[in-house]
Amino acid sequence: MQFEVSIWPDRALVNFGQSLTVNCSTTCANPGPSGIETLLKKTQVGRGPQWKEFLLEDITKSSILQCFFSCSGIQKDTSLDIIVYRPPEQVILELQPAWVAVNAAFTVSCSVPRVAPLENLTLTLIQGSQELRKKGFLSVPGASRVGEVTVNISAQREDDECSFSCHAELDLSTYGGELYHSSSATKILRIFEFSQTPQIWVSPLLEVGMAAAVSCEMAEVFPAKDTTFHMFLGDQELSPFFSWEGDTAWANATVRAMETGDQELSCLVSLGPMEQKSRKPVYVYSFPPPVLEIAEPYPLAGTAVNVTCSGHVLTSPSPTVQLQGAADLPAPPEETAWLLLTAREEDDGRNFSCEASLEVQGQQLVKTTSAQLHVFYEPRLEESSCPGNQTWVAGAEERLACVPKGNPAPALVCTWNGVAFNFEALQTASHNHTGAYRCTASNRLGSVSKDITIVVEGLKEGIGSTIFVIVIVALGMGVVTTALYLNYRPCKMKRRRLPYLQEEEEGQCAVQEGRNLQLT
Repeated sequence: MQFEVSIWPDRALVNFGQSLTVNCSTTCANPGPSGIETLLKKTQVGRGPQWKEFLLEDITKSSILQCFFSCSGIQKDTSLDIIVYRPPEQVILELQPAWVAVNAAFTVSCSVPRVAPLENLTLTLIQGSQELRKKGFLSVPGASRVGEVTVNISAQREDDECSFSCHAELDLSTYGGELYHSSSATKILRIFEFSQTPQIWVSPLLEVGMAAAVSCEMAEVFPAKDTTFHMFLGDQELSPFFSWEGDTAWANATVRAMETGDQELSCLVSLGPMEQKSRKPVYVYSFPPPVLEIAEPYPLAGTAVNVTCSGHVLTSPSPTVQLQGAADLPAPPEETAWLLLTAREEDDGRNFSCEASLEVQGQQLVKTTSAQLHVFYEPRLEESSCPGNQTWVAGAEERLACVPKGNPAPALVCTWNGVAFNFEALQTASHNHTGAYRCTASNRLGSVSKDITIVVEGLKEGIGSTIFVIVIVALGMGVVTTALYLNYRPCKMKRRRLPYLQEEEEGQCAVQEGRNLQLT
């Protein structure tokens, strides 16, 4: 007997874990036993004389379902391929290691877990903007059906900071489905060269509390701009300033040691997973400037002044000291150098210095403290700087000359005929300025006065004009006389020449003499 068995749908593409309704039917008018055969969980949800409908639940694996009917003792069946798919929801990219030494090998791998069907998957590794490797899985053996692609590469400098990514495609168009895309997160590869030891530059001696410059340098490092410096003096971390150029990086810092004794300066340089550390011993000493004391820094002339020089109490060990003007021998550490003097006017502005010497770790250190002595004395108006008799020239610009001496610097006031006179201003001298002036110099120690006589010298205008005229006339007569002499002298000389020339020359001279007489 002829009859047909059919199933709907005729192809099934099911997302992982979803359900599917299947209808199994026949053309037999009076069918016998019928049903479906599958390993999937099934539930009959409907039936008719020539059909049955089943619900397949929680489908997690691709399989083949058989639908059968019997008609007049004859059984026929048909099958349905159920394809389970899982889109590539997670694409995992790994770089091993993330930091790679130049010329060393690194691995780029990409995997897609829980994707199906695997034979429809394509993975593409991308370096920068270029395709590095593309892999399909049609011919992958059943035992190795894993969605993964791996590439081994030798690292070069130009690969530094290069980006890597992985793109996955699941093409279900052969089953009437869609094309699913997914990509990994981008990862950056770092390449490095890091084989040298940091070099530290620091003075072997540091003074406590004083700022000192330190430096740490790393050569032949790549990329130099990405190095990190950490510098320590003992447990004290410094704050270095970072710089780099080419394949060299360095850090400069300022250190201020707060404790004396042996300490260690360390420099830790890191680049990615790599670290290099250097150490350098330093010795911290205490050597404040020596103490210079002038018992009375502003004494009066004639008083005794005591000057002492000693090492600072915080200096360790105690220094030797020397005072300018004292014995030229270093004083013992527990003593001071001193000088006792009687203050004189010429000592005003005298400089004293206290020099301390300290030997630290075989080096001789010297520090000096200076001070100045100021001697106070009463004002004086000396003849050398304030003459009592002064002569001015009439018509010239003149100024009263008077400079007082004294400390503190005295103030000077001058009067003329009882009226204040501006001695600092230039005066156009005239006979009216002739007379007696009185100047007084004063400071907080006292005052002194002095009379100054000014005489203005100069000729009267009438006499001066007469003398000028006489001088001009005399000069004019002298010029005429000289001219006559120069013209007459050649003729006298020519008369002494040979006789045959005498007559001719005498005639010429006679003419010349006549001209000279006319001029006179």
